[in-house]
Amino acid sequence: MEHDQEKLKEFQENQKTQYLATVYAKDLEKLDEARELASSDPEMAELAREEIKELEVRLQTQFEEMNHILEAAKEEEEIPYGVVMEVRAGAGGDEAALFAEELANMYQLYANNKGWFTSLNSESRSNGGGYKEVSFEVISPKVYNAFRLETGVHRVQRIPVTEKAGRIHTSTASVAVLPLRRKPKIDINPTDIEMEFSRSGGAGGQNVNKVETAVRLIHIPTGVDVRSQSERSQLKNREKAMSILIAKLESLHEEEETKKHASERKNQIGTGDRSEKIRTYNFPQNRITDHRIKVSWHNIEGILQQGKLDEVISALASASLSSEVEEMVAE
Repeated sequence: MEHDQEKLKEFQENQKTQYLATVYAKDLEKLDEARELASSDPEMAELAREEIKELEVRLQTQFEEMNHILEAAKEEEEIPYGVVMEVRAGAGGDEAALFAEELANMYQLYANNKGWFTSLNSESRSNGGGYKEVSFEVISPKVYNAFRLETGVHRVQRIPVTEKAGRIHTSTASVAVLPLRRKPKIDINPTDIEMEFSRSGGAGGQNVNKVETAVRLIHIPTGVDVRSQSERSQLKNREKAMSILIAKLESLHEEEETKKHASERKNQIGTGDRSEKIRTYNFPQNRITDHRIKVSWHNIEGILQQGKLDEVISALASASLSSEVEEMVAE
């Protein structure tokens, strides 16, 4: 029976397999002893050979079990433990900012209904109400699969409260969904990061507003910047900002890779590009239409204002799965 020494070292160093690795090592010693006995003592050879067979089977089972534990742990590391949601007002002035806030609230309501933890990272409000932009985290191993197809431009068509002539206005807001992973897929050179500090100016009490706890990180090579202002300490805001920056840079890299292979992936549901128009919320007709799958729902109040997104998420997941199956068949 062959023994992969590198694998054995990996088993011994990993907390999840350390105990089994100790048992395995003891059984290996027993196997060596039994083999020595089989070759040196003719009277005990038969019994020793029986023990050798049992030990070899047991060692093989233990090795496979430890290997399975490590593979499962690696797969678990790949699954995002949460996401950063970024919502920005687009065309449409104050109406776009109000729509951006409604979208942000829709996702947070859905997350709260599912029992997922949400926390604000940063926000910038419009003078007329609503968000110029907002960033918040949603933590759950299930959230990325639920929200991964929400990235893109969302469009609203309705009559604004301030509209005297009753004309329908069209406004937009963009959504980005950035997966948070325990093990980053990219390395960032610390010298490529510029750090700025400022007062939070948000929730958290007077002390937060007097001390420079808010952190802004700029990745110099790409110009990507992030801000975290919701935590009470500068250190925690810095840690949170770094995790968001990594998520943004990973997402940017994946978006570029997807665009490179876009012609090969004709059936893909969306490109993950925040400039792609994906959905329209038409208030006069009480209709929400997802343009990628050409499906509509007549329940704006339930979906947008109460966060009842299950039907939408389910339809997108089914369409995405069908597309992936078609791609596999085509290949």
